[in-house]
Amino acid sequence: VQLVESGGGSVQSGGSLRLSCVVSGYTLSTYCMGWFRQAPGKEREGVALFNSGGKTAYADSVKGRFAISQDNAKNTLFLQMNSLKPEDTAMYYCAASSNQSCLFPYWGQGTQVTVSS
Repeated sequence: VQLVESGGGSVQSGGSLRLSCVVSGYTLSTYCMGWFRQAPGKEREGVALFNSGGKTAYADSVKGRFAISQDNAKNTLFLQMNSLKPEDTAMYYCAASSNQSCLFPYWGQGTQVTVSS
């Protein structure tokens, strides 16, 4: 299983970015998939998830601003991020689960998002 993120960058507060995660060796919608982030000095946190039933869940800090989606034909997971804030600055990772438990053994290498005020 290989996950490759892209789409990160530097934007000003209020801007938007769309992250992509191309997945190989794994079929989207099989189990849970999601986006996580880790800021310097902080623990990794879940940002947006698809559960195995296809329902979405978001961290309170990003509700109404971020949207997770997927293109099954392209085996790609997306994270649309709008109204970005400096506190969204972090390395963003996509991850895939190997079973119904929503544990994530498969991770990408990450893409950096930096939001300036």
